Amino acid sequence: MQTAIPCVIMRGGTSKGLYFHARDLPADEALRERVLCAAMGSPDPREIDGLGGAHPLTSKVGVVAPPTHADADMDYLFLQVVVDEGRTDTSQNCGNILAGVGPFAIEEGLVKAQDGFTDVRIHMVNSKSIAVARVQTPGGKVEYDGDARIDGVPRTHAPIPIDFLDVAGSSCGSLLPLGVKANIQGVDVTAVDNGMPVVVMRASDFGKSGYERPEELEADSDLKARVEKIRLEIGPKMNLGDVTKKTIPKMCLVAPPQAGGVICTRNFIPHRVHEAIGVFGAVSVATACVTPGSIAAEVAGLEDASAVNSLDVEHPTGFFTIAMDVSVDNGEVNVKRSALLRTARKIMRGEVYVRSSIWDGK
Repeated sequence: MQTAIPCVIMRGGTSKGLYFHARDLPADEALRERVLCAAMGSPDPREIDGLGGAHPLTSKVGVVAPPTHADADMDYLFLQVVVDEGRTDTSQNCGNILAGVGPFAIEEGLVKAQDGFTDVRIHMVNSKSIAVARVQTPGGKVEYDGDARIDGVPRTHAPIPIDFLDVAGSSCGSLLPLGVKANIQGVDVTAVDNGMPVVVMRASDFGKSGYERPEELEADSDLKARVEKIRLEIGPKMNLGDVTKKTIPKMCLVAPPQAGGVICTRNFIPHRVHEAIGVFGAVSVATACVTPGSIAAEVAGLEDASAVNSLDVEHPTGFFTIAMDVSVDNGEVNVKRSALLRTARKIMRGEVYVRSSIWDGK
């Protein structure tokens, strides 16, 4: 006997995951975790017995529900299904999976489509903040085809611009929880939280160029152990508590740009190295670039951060453009607006099956 659960498989940005209505999942969090792990096939490095893609970027879940925030059209909860551990983590947002929430909500009848485009106000439950996604809806129907291209995704698709409102300090309680710069285990770091807690470090301080391929960095066990040791120590200092079983903070090695961007990045997320860079991770790194005295600002070498309104953050498969409106007063950075462009595509709609011994659907 198996239990059928309605869901949609979507690519959101450079990630892919399962999208559910909250009403179709167990209300009990522990039971929900078991159900989602079963749906993905975790724990198993191949996720062969589920829909997961055997990688953190393709083992993700978005759960959508009616709004609990007065300024939103719906709630969105992100869950990272840990591939080989049989657990879920809700300690972070995911801006890539977020890109699919607007189209999902419109097609599922949670938001009424307008002719031309539809602005969807999304309450990101993980960080208790609001994002506004503009979805192309000519004739009141979601349009997935278009001419927008993002690095890390083949072909072009309809653009989904996303504005983030009041995400600074949403996880750590402040934009710069350790100030502009700190030293952890002999390494200078900048910890920044503009939607995603990120620790920025010079690649050269680890004996790296910052231009290595992700698989090269993953194969360096000494590097991974050193990065993880810093992560475990800095987590509590960033007001994140014990991060041993959390997927935050992300650990970002930076180097001078190679391809015309403002900075080059290699991101531990936290135990694999991202083939690109996460949405909120890119926003936090860009914020660090315009923060005078930060590690990122020193590497980027921006002459007048207050005059910057767009930054290209390089990553292993291209670059990520972040639009920003910031002011710098006496060294203090005030983020007025962060925005970026994503795309999404619906891949399949149907039912995923889990064993009834895990959940009978009641």
